[in-house]
Amino acid sequence: MIANDNFIIDGKHEKPILIDITFDSEKSNLPIIIFCHGYKGFKDWGAWNLMANAFAEAGFCFIKFNFSHNGGTMEQPIDFPDLEAFGNNNYTIELDDLESVINWTNENETIKSIGRLNAINLIGHSRGGGIVAIKAEEDPRIKTVISLAGVCDLGKRTATIGDLDDWKNTGVKYVLNGRTKQQMPHFYQFYEDFIKNEERLTIKRAVSNLKIPHLIIHGNNDTSVLIDEAEHLHKWNPKSELEIIKNANHVFNTKHPWESNVLPKELKNVVECAVSFIKNSI
Repeated sequence: MIANDNFIIDGKHEKPILIDITFDSEKSNLPIIIFCHGYKGFKDWGAWNLMANAFAEAGFCFIKFNFSHNGGTMEQPIDFPDLEAFGNNNYTIELDDLESVINWTNENETIKSIGRLNAINLIGHSRGGGIVAIKAEEDPRIKTVISLAGVCDLGKRTATIGDLDDWKNTGVKYVLNGRTKQQMPHFYQFYEDFIKNEERLTIKRAVSNLKIPHLIIHGNNDTSVLIDEAEHLHKWNPKSELEIIKNANHVFNTKHPWESNVLPKELKNVVECAVSFIKNSI
């Protein structure tokens, strides 16, 4: 029977982190997957809950969470009621959030009773793919890492937010959310944090130094993060595996809200590739 539990934990940056875990309550010794959502995303976006169920049915304890400054709140975790938090987010906060979740995973009594704490695996979508690559390189507790339509260069994306002089002078740049129509702020601290931590935040450096199994999954119809970025990741880590999902877009042919109770074949293919990769690697 597939079970789902919800938790709230303290983050390192004065905002809590909302977590859910999905698992088969009749099984134990389950390998653990921690999933990181992407930019302008959240843990319950689209078909991510169905994806969590699919991994649980395949024998995993699947953990996903909202980054503390993604713009959601505990009362309204879907979409972006807290744009002030969104504007104060940055890459190092997200890395700290992920570390907090990994630490919590090793301490939570439910997970200790059902999960294999020596088999923690990371999956990150889009910008989350860059975050998990960096964390996997620096945290020896991680056994495998999977980039799902992941970015290869955080610096390039930081610089394209807007004119740097204008951004510095005004203190904020806005990005339109095409779905919600919100003007979403990025305060100048976002750029300052990247420059201060640029070496750590260089994905090329991280994936080149990875010593664990690394899977790169990308759709060939992705217009948000082009397939070239997956090819760069694969080139930087020749020991990695690259899986191209035919006819898949950036979100593997899902959308928000996702009203079907069935995964599209492209996202189902993602789950199958990830399950096989992890089980063959741990």
